[in-house]
Amino acid sequence: VCRAQCAVREACWPAMSALLLTAFGLHANHPRASRAAAATATATAGPPSALVPITEGSEELEATAIVNVLRRAGWSVTLASVGVADGAPVLCARGQRLLADSTIEEAKLVSFDVVAIPGGMPGAERLGEDASVIACLRKQREAGNWYGAICAAPAVALAPSGLLPPQATCHPAFESTLAEAGVSAADLSMRVVVDDEWRCVTSRGPGTAIDFALKLVEVVEGPEAAAAVGAPMVLPRNAAALL
Repeated sequence: VCRAQCAVREACWPAMSALLLTAFGLHANHPRASRAAAATATATAGPPSALVPITEGSEELEATAIVNVLRRAGWSVTLASVGVADGAPVLCARGQRLLADSTIEEAKLVSFDVVAIPGGMPGAERLGEDASVIACLRKQREAGNWYGAICAAPAVALAPSGLLPPQATCHPAFESTLAEAGVSAADLSMRVVVDDEWRCVTSRGPGTAIDFALKLVEVVEGPEAAAAVGAPMVLPRNAAALL
């Protein structure tokens, strides 16, 4: 039975990925696909890597969705605690406790393909006030590597440190901060926004966390990679409208 199920899965997989690519409105000739291919050609061997810092008050749904989706993509993901004793669980915004892989002090010594900041209050604010977290984000920006933030984090972590790109979005409760920074109303209404020049991805909240994580896969590895991860996750058929 297992062999039969595997055979069916292998036979259906190309069609599933193709359907999701179509749903996202992506194809092999998509501009971001060619950029991702070029980046992959010049990258060091091994899977892409990501750093996801968390602290007390971080939004656990966003943090776990980001980590989970990126690990489904085969990435090496480090969940790093900030302001918490090494090995202690991190109490998140809704009462869930998460165990980190390392501390931010250890993680900041490593280079990553992506640094992604979850939201949640007061967690996002605490991350934005942490010198090591901001140092990791600045390192991404200066090296031309990708970084991202979701929910409150674009407003309270990126903006105060000069890391908010011109094209961005955030949680509706923090839109005024981004509007004052010159972000357009059109971008603020989007579930996920990519600023290719700044190499930054932003998103709105817990309900867009999977979209956000898949977009991180897309900008680094291309639309086919994102589609391959998303296909077995049973995403909405109108996924293009969500992104």
